[in-house]
Amino acid sequence: MNFTEKLGRIVDKNNSILCVGLDIDKEKMPKFLFKTSKNPFFEFNKQIIDATKDLVCAYKINMAFYEVLGKDGYNLLEKTIEYIPKDIVIILDGKRNDIGNTARKYAKSLFEILNADAATVTPYLGIDGITPFLEYKDKCSFVLCRTSNSSAGDFQDIVSNNKPLFQSVAEKIHMWNKYGNCGAVVGATYPNELKMIRGILGDDLPLLIPGIGKQGGDVEKTVKYGTNKEGLMAVINSSRGIIFAGSDENFAEKSRNKAIELRDEINKYR
Repeated sequence: MNFTEKLGRIVDKNNSILCVGLDIDKEKMPKFLFKTSKNPFFEFNKQIIDATKDLVCAYKINMAFYEVLGKDGYNLLEKTIEYIPKDIVIILDGKRNDIGNTARKYAKSLFEILNADAATVTPYLGIDGITPFLEYKDKCSFVLCRTSNSSAGDFQDIVSNNKPLFQSVAEKIHMWNKYGNCGAVVGATYPNELKMIRGILGDDLPLLIPGIGKQGGDVEKTVKYGTNKEGLMAVINSSRGIIFAGSDENFAEKSRNKAIELRDEINKYR
C-alpha cells in the first residue's frame, strides 16, 4: 500500500484530514507527569495518541524536539512511532536534504530505519537532493514550498523570471512528481499563495499545511484553497493548540476536545 492509499483509507475511516503534531516540550507539558511517571515524555505522547487516534489522519513528529534529548530522545522517537496505530500516517518533520550521497542516508534513516510514511525535505539543492527520497515510491516526500513562518518571504518571495521563488518551487514539485509520491508543505498563514500552489499542483498531489492554531491560519480559507475538488489531499496540522490544551491530570481529555473542535470545523468547509 502506497502513501496515497494509506492516507485515503484513514481519512475515510476517521472522516478527518486533521494531523496532530507530537512536538513534546518539557516547558509546556503538564508538570505532574515529571513527578508521577518514569518516562513522562512517552506517557504524554501515549495519552495524546490514545485520546485522538480516532480523530486524525496523521501524526507529525518534529524531530528537533526529540533530537535535543540525545539518545533518550531517539529511543523515545522509536517508541512513539511504534505506538501509533498502523493505519495512521506518520510524518517525520526534519526538513532534511543534502547532496545526493548524504540525502540517500537521510532518506534511508527516515523511511527504512524509522519507518515513517512521509518526511519533509528542502528543495534548495535541486533534484539531486530530492531523488533519493523519491526513490522510495510508497512513501511521500513533502517538499518545502511556502512555509508558515513570518519571515518566509525573505527568500520565497524573491522574484526571478517574473515569478516568486515559491511559485518556481511549486512548478518543480509538479515536475518531480513522476512517481506520484511528491507532496508540498504550504503554510495556512498564506492563503493566497496556498490557492496559487494548489492550482499549480492539481488535485492529485497532497499538501501538508501547518500554521493553523497558534500561528493564526484561517481554517475556512485553508480548507477552501488547500484541499482538492473532493475536499481531500490535504493534511492540516495543529501541534501546540491541541497537545498543550491542558496542564493538569485531564490534559488528554482537553486535547481531545480541541481535536474534535478543529476536525469538525475543518469538515464543515470540506
